[in-house]
Amino acid sequence: MALVDRLDRIDRNILAALSREGRLSMSEVASKVGLSKTPVQARVKRLEAEGYIRGYAAMVDRERMGEGHVAFVQVKLSDTRSAALDAFNRAVLAVPEVEQCHMIASSFDYLLKVRTTDIASYRWVLGEKISALPHVSQTSTYVAMETVKDSWPRASR
Repeated sequence: MALVDRLDRIDRNILAALSREGRLSMSEVASKVGLSKTPVQARVKRLEAEGYIRGYAAMVDRERMGEGHVAFVQVKLSDTRSAALDAFNRAVLAVPEVEQCHMIASSFDYLLKVRTTDIASYRWVLGEKISALPHVSQTSTYVAMETVKDSWPRASR
């Protein structure tokens, strides 16, 4: 049985409510899903314990933080045996500018989302950090001109 099969409609509604606004009180979540506070608290604790809820975070405006430059980088490795992949995976975790790293089934091996202050700082990160990661043989960069949709919910204004 797949893990997602363990979720009923109420669990899904709780997850939807909290993913839109993680600071809802249990009473507010309860009113949204049609239960009282106590069973909602028990369900949220279970969803946390089972890993459906991995944590809670503030949605930071990265532009205001001076980190508005986004680039997507295709990375091709010179070696794709398990040891080389593991070395790359461990090393990329230490690069704070890499916001996301995905192994890809394509003509390249990884797709990185890199966030920096501007193109000059991105160029430095690419040359000094990303290109120096284990087994990197080639990179291609795509600079984001505008973010049209992001997976994070928008804060209400």
